[in-house]
Amino acid sequence: MLVKVGDTEKMIAVGLVWGATNALMRRGAVLWDRALRLSPSSSRPDPTRGPMGRIASSINKWLKLLWIWQYTIPFLINLSASATFFAILGHVPISRAVPVTNATTFAATAVFGVLLGERTHLGYAFVGTLLIVLGVSLCIS
Repeated sequence: MLVKVGDTEKMIAVGLVWGATNALMRRGAVLWDRALRLSPSSSRPDPTRGPMGRIASSINKWLKLLWIWQYTIPFLINLSASATFFAILGHVPISRAVPVTNATTFAATAVFGVLLGERTHLGYAFVGTLLIVLGVSLCIS
């Protein structure tokens, strides 16, 4: 017997995926930032470069970011959740979809950040997450 997943469960799943990938992408961005600081060419912008040189430098930095798999894989998963969200919007009112997914995303980002070892105020994160869960349950019912 197949169980059909409802729209609410899909919205919560999208929020969970977004939250988890936000925390993972933040870790990848930290690695990217370290790599940029260690590379000699990106220590300071060169004022003598023209606009094309600055554009090339910027593109080079973004390509370095895409080569960091700890950022790229969560980013691609995040994009697939975004596509799912837009599919959900086809048959769910935006006034319901946005609060549920955004609140779930916020809570999931906090929880996954803690799980990944980010420094945070656990008490505030717990109370905030609890309030979000209560708010989402009010939106759903």
